[in-house]
Amino acid sequence: MIEKDDSVNVLGTRLEPCSNAPLTGFFRDGHCNTCAEDRGSHTVCAVMTAEFLAYSKYVGNDLSTPRPEMRFPGLRPGDRWCLCAARFMQAHDEGCAPRVRLAATHRRALEVVPLAVLKDCGEDA
Repeated sequence: MIEKDDSVNVLGTRLEPCSNAPLTGFFRDGHCNTCAEDRGSHTVCAVMTAEFLAYSKYVGNDLSTPRPEMRFPGLRPGDRWCLCAARFMQAHDEGCAPRVRLAATHRRALEVVPLAVLKDCGEDA
């Protein structure tokens, strides 16, 4: 059985939901929970933008095209999604990072992304 890490966000409080529509997260539980088996560290609760979705597709991870066989509806601007921390950092370095919901971003994201960067990209920043 896979054991989840503690559900704590980057602010040090209880991890809040990221999205149930579309259903997101490594565990598809609506939260950016993680564990040792989550090699991609799907820990950043990101708010999709057209610019970020185009960038992600360009670098080889098409998040906008529906994949019914994987029960994936495809993402649209405004959708929230548990994004891989390294992809978020890569997008940030390229100047097209999406906004972040800090209360729904797992503290393990801090292993890849500095808190200051996450705060700069916070929804209310």
